[in-house]
Amino acid sequence: MEVYLHEELVFRDLDAKSSDEALDYLATQLFKNGYVKKQYITAIKEREREYPTGLPSTQPIVAIPHANYELVNETTLAIATLKEPVEFHNMEENAATLPVKIIIMMAIGEPHGQVEMLQKIVGLIQDEPLRQKMVAAHDNLELLKLVETAIN
Repeated sequence: MEVYLHEELVFRDLDAKSSDEALDYLATQLFKNGYVKKQYITAIKEREREYPTGLPSTQPIVAIPHANYELVNETTLAIATLKEPVEFHNMEENAATLPVKIIIMMAIGEPHGQVEMLQKIVGLIQDEPLRQKMVAAHDNLELLKLVETAIN
């Protein structure tokens, strides 16, 4: 599955005060650019509350929020590095929170596409030097290229 990333969906140093604010911002950008339906914005926050997406790892920590494929018009990813980490609940231990610094929001339009995309993203998540480079990226295009190389 080839995934096309778009510079208008890459946000370096996003200033968000909470995970909800960060999710809202990214989902709204996906909607404004036509990649998802309006309900995606609410669905992503609801799903996050039920099935947290903070992935336990060394710093910088990644969250991989996503919502139902039926709300997606075109498969893509929205990517953000955060100015300051925000708390996301831990995927493995829901009561615990993690200071997330990188968000990779998946908008996957095929029913089985999420599993495939998750496998690609897991590779990126296990690569600590790559995550460090993502946080250190000087601009959105550099951040885009790092993710593109990792997943395609």
